[in-house]
Amino acid sequence: MLVTAIEARPVRSLERVRVELEPGIVSVVGPNGVGKTNLVEALYFALTGRSFRTSDRRDLIPFGASLARAEATIRDEDGLERRLLASVSRTDGRRHLLDGSAADPATLARNRPPVAVFAPDRLSLVKGPPAERRAHLDGFVSARWPSRSELRKHFGQALAQRNALLARLARGYGNPADLGIWDAGLAESAAPLVAAREEAIAELAAPFAEAAAELGLEGGATLTYAPRAAGSAEEIRAGLEERREADIRLGRSSWGPHLDELKLETGGRSLRRYGSQGQQRAALLALLFAEREVLLAARLVTPLLLLDDVMSELDPGRRERLVGRLAGGGQALITAADEESLPGPALAAVVRMPPPQLASAAAA
Repeated sequence: MLVTAIEARPVRSLERVRVELEPGIVSVVGPNGVGKTNLVEALYFALTGRSFRTSDRRDLIPFGASLARAEATIRDEDGLERRLLASVSRTDGRRHLLDGSAADPATLARNRPPVAVFAPDRLSLVKGPPAERRAHLDGFVSARWPSRSELRKHFGQALAQRNALLARLARGYGNPADLGIWDAGLAESAAPLVAAREEAIAELAAPFAEAAAELGLEGGATLTYAPRAAGSAEEIRAGLEERREADIRLGRSSWGPHLDELKLETGGRSLRRYGSQGQQRAALLALLFAEREVLLAARLVTPLLLLDDVMSELDPGRRERLVGRLAGGGQALITAADEESLPGPALAAVVRMPPPQLASAAAA
């Protein structure tokens, strides 16, 4: 799938903007403060209905305005064009539409490429809490094996049901014997989720280490999965039963895949705890490139990479290697303050910021 255009009408500082996008690498160039990151965010918003910079979509609404709106045009392998529109209003909430009509999240996801983002704010994926890494890994599982896209949702539902009963039991209400039903449900949904995560890391570990070495992570970089609960559904159910009394005292489930960790390390040391910002940036890039390589090898839809301010802490050699990887297939947007920081292959398609504004009639 190829994104051929993005419109922001408006998003943050972008009032009425339409930008045509080419296949391959597209570089968004302009001085600081002209809206490069806002354009990337608008594209992400149009495709996913979310922002990668804030959990509150209303932050995308310009000061003094009532709504934010972004639309992406997508062309599939057969040349069919679809349009995804995302909007958020201070009064009417949010919408995410496919060709002007409401659609469920699974349908929306099937009609867009997977999206991966590198941005300074995204370093929380490396140095933040484990929950962010689990969610990211589960997103990759969905892209790698679409038939497993509901595993995270099913587990989350089972966990919520068990925790609701545990909370009641902790307050002295209910029958502890009823936990048997929820233990079984949680175990049945946990086992395939853990197995999918393990399989995903098995595929990602080698390309992650290779990309990390190219990007300057010395001492060897590793990507490992550390599950709290592993094994068959029967084994996980037995583990839940062993911890039942402790869980009742806590009022929540203290064991299971909702507590798993995805470890990123170099030289045997945690990048979360001991990595410099430069090392954490390299690790995030390496993870995104590893995911891209695996999906390319599996002949699945290649992720759209959105790389904001990615060149600022890379030396010329590593910039060349980064762009060389991007040239291997798929579509990518790179923001940069000037063209001098970009290797030659990244200059084949350049969007200069700020772009011209659409006429008022076109924005109506």
